[in-house]
Amino acid sequence: MNDHEVHEECLRLLRDGLPDPAPDTFDEGRDYLPLGLDKDGDVAVVTFLHQWGDGPPGASAFIEGWTFHRRDGEWMELGGAGGSAPEEPLARRSSGEMGRYLQKYGSGRTVRNANRLLPWGAKWVNEARLRVSAEVARVRVGKRLLDVPRHGHIVIVWSARRGPVVEALAADGAVLDALDLDRAPVPAARPQL
Repeated sequence: MNDHEVHEECLRLLRDGLPDPAPDTFDEGRDYLPLGLDKDGDVAVVTFLHQWGDGPPGASAFIEGWTFHRRDGEWMELGGAGGSAPEEPLARRSSGEMGRYLQKYGSGRTVRNANRLLPWGAKWVNEARLRVSAEVARVRVGKRLLDVPRHGHIVIVWSARRGPVVEALAADGAVLDALDLDRAPVPAARPQL
């Protein structure tokens, strides 16, 4: 997928949202899947899973995120970041397999006011890519509630100075776990036997 195709696909997803249900296989002739989308006010992020080569799914995969800022009613691309995909990226894992309910595996940051005259005063758009365990139905980020797709990947965007706290919610709304995106993850407590 070239840069123009990426940009057009991101704009389509920002306009129409992610497919429901989320795709969990690569279409014939397509080397990417839309994985996640998040909007917070005038900033947004879109993530894709890319598959290179003809090997088994996930063997040579990476995840790429593109951030956007809405100006004058139009989404303007700010930039992107990418990294290796977790092993078997489309298989949803239990919290026992993952070690916790929420697992951060990638992040990125782009400047949203690059056209300023002086170097100080930069405003940033941040994104975090998370894998969510099979027991989690939704995540709460501040006042936003995000449904977890069946592949278990979500992406969070924010422009505040501090990163938000993400809460993993069970189907009944109970809080299973919380992850502060401003801090390094702490291993989940293991029950005493």
